[in-house]
Amino acid sequence: MPLLLLDLDNTLLPRDAAFRAWARDFLAEHRLPSADLDWLVTLDGGGYVPRSTVLGAAKRRYGFDHTLDFLLAHYRRGINSHIHCPDSHVAALRAARDAGWTIGIVSNGGTRPQLEKIRRAGLAALVDGWVISEEARCVKPDPLIFEIGARRCGFPITGDWTAHTWMVGDHAPADIAGATATGLRSVWLHHGRPWAELGYRPTLSAPGLPEAVGMILSSRNAPSTATVAAALAARGRRTTGPAVPAARGVAAG
Repeated sequence: MPLLLLDLDNTLLPRDAAFRAWARDFLAEHRLPSADLDWLVTLDGGGYVPRSTVLGAAKRRYGFDHTLDFLLAHYRRGINSHIHCPDSHVAALRAARDAGWTIGIVSNGGTRPQLEKIRRAGLAALVDGWVISEEARCVKPDPLIFEIGARRCGFPITGDWTAHTWMVGDHAPADIAGATATGLRSVWLHHGRPWAELGYRPTLSAPGLPEAVGMILSSRNAPSTATVAAALAARGRRTTGPAVPAARGVAAG
């Protein structure tokens, strides 16, 4: 049974769209210029700029008396209220599950906010496990985090396990470099961007998650009909709900 590993933000979940929605609400709530939306989005850097930097800059720009902790809590509640998993992404995950694939999430970020996104978006019922960099104490592109992710999904890290594993993600230095270093095939979600890295390349590229999953399922490395049939029989033809308890996605404590 093959393994499909997926990034979380801007792969499974449209994180940048959620940030833009939060920023729009933030400006309206504080009666700030709506034209500052682009300023906040630029400062956000697709989520790769530390939240303390983004919110600290906003605090100075608007003269807020609120503490950074207050603003951070406000931000997390706000952005997570806009997080959702598109229907097309849910359909892609179910198609992979129906085809006999084990599915896992490998995400950089803080344990609490990333876990809240997974649960709020209903992903816990659609995947077999997950790993988040903070609780795992390793960060993509470190191959160790991909190995932990595989184990969390109940996938054996033996023999040529990497030959049966794909990684899908939108951030080249983390997702694709990590897949390359681990020996996994990969699909880069380009979101309309050109490929800019010189030292490595993805196996495939796609505009979005549904297209990426479709490419993987139709590849020559996809499981045979017999393998799929056996996998579905073992699963009782279940198409929703986790194949292992959701708690397997997070380390104890």
